[in-house]
Amino acid sequence: MPNPEWPRYTPVADHSLLVSFGDAIADPASAAVLALDRALAHAPPEGLLECIPAFVSLLVVFDPLVTDHARIREAAETLQRDPPAGLPAGEAREVEVCYDDGFAPDLEAVARASGLGIDAVIDLHLRGDYRVRMYGFAPGYAYMSGVPPEIQVPRKPSALRDIAAGSVLIAGPQCLVTTLRMPTGWSIVGRSPTRILTRDDSAPFLFGVGDRVRFKRIDRAQYEAKLENESHG
Repeated sequence: MPNPEWPRYTPVADHSLLVSFGDAIADPASAAVLALDRALAHAPPEGLLECIPAFVSLLVVFDPLVTDHARIREAAETLQRDPPAGLPAGEAREVEVCYDDGFAPDLEAVARASGLGIDAVIDLHLRGDYRVRMYGFAPGYAYMSGVPPEIQVPRKPSALRDIAAGSVLIAGPQCLVTTLRMPTGWSIVGRSPTRILTRDDSAPFLFGVGDRVRFKRIDRAQYEAKLENESHG
């Protein structure tokens, strides 16, 4: 049943409208964000500049000299009532991940917290249904939903510094692959050699919002070989 409380429309300054579909991370809200984002890209109203999706909301940025909050809201409501046909689905992406010692320092802690063995945690992580929901925090940081409930663990009380690029992290229902050496309070369960920053100005990141992601397990030798190939690419 549709919730009459949502969506909510909040003006942001004189040039943006925040369309919110919920107040907690949930797949239905994320799906509604994605649907509106694609509909606006397919049939942009006059004055639209860009849309910025998050887990449960979409920031619609417009030119205030061309349009206003009311007309952008009207366009959004119309597209939700009568969405365009044939909107593209997200792409399927594959990310390699190595769970070997030295690459997954928090794997044992996740296993203890989940009451599972390490192999079971790895198997569940590989079987997760991951969907890119938003970008944030750092270049190429694609926040994905889909971590299986059995291995969802909270963030750590404090962040660790200098976590290697390519680290595969989980926190609650979310997963991401780091692209830079950065601090994190998420659990590090593996490391990936897959290139997320593409060096392609027209498509700088491997993922688009809405893409589905599948993790593929590799061993340390395969990881090292992939890095070697990337360094000569």
